[in-house]
Amino acid sequence: MSDRFFLDTNVLVYGFDRASPRKRERAQALVADALTKSRGVISYQVAQEFLNVALRKFENPLTPADAQRYLKIVLEPLCAVFAGVELLHQAIEISAAWKYAFYDALIIAAALQAECSILYSEDLRHGQKIGDLRIVNPFVESSPT
Repeated sequence: MSDRFFLDTNVLVYGFDRASPRKRERAQALVADALTKSRGVISYQVAQEFLNVALRKFENPLTPADAQRYLKIVLEPLCAVFAGVELLHQAIEISAAWKYAFYDALIIAAALQAECSILYSEDLRHGQKIGDLRIVNPFVESSPT
C-alpha cells in the first residue's frame, strides 16, 4: 500500500456543513491535502453521491454552475476509480466477508483498488483493517492524517 488515502462521500459533504464547523474545517483540510499533495482519491460513486446531495439536499443546494465548478476543480482531479465488473465482484466479496452493505463495500473495494492505506469515512467501522487498508473516522479527535 501507499500513502494514498480515499475520501468517502460524507467527508466531501462535511466540507460544506456550516452547522458543524469543526467537521467542516477537517473535511476541507483533507480535500486540500488530497489536491495539493496528490495523495487523496475518490471513486466515480463518490462523485455521483456528492453531486446528488449537493444539488438536492444541502440546506443551500449548489447551483448547476457551482456544481460544475466543483466537479472540474475538485472531483475530476481526485477521481481515480471508475465502475467496472471487477469492482463489483470485489464489493460482493467484501460485503459477504465483512458484513457491510453493498454500497459501503463498493467504497471499500474502490479504496483497495486505488491502493490506498487509509479510507476516511464517518460511516464505516473506525479502526477496522481490511487487508492493508485502515478505516479512519476523520472526525474522531485522535485521527491521523
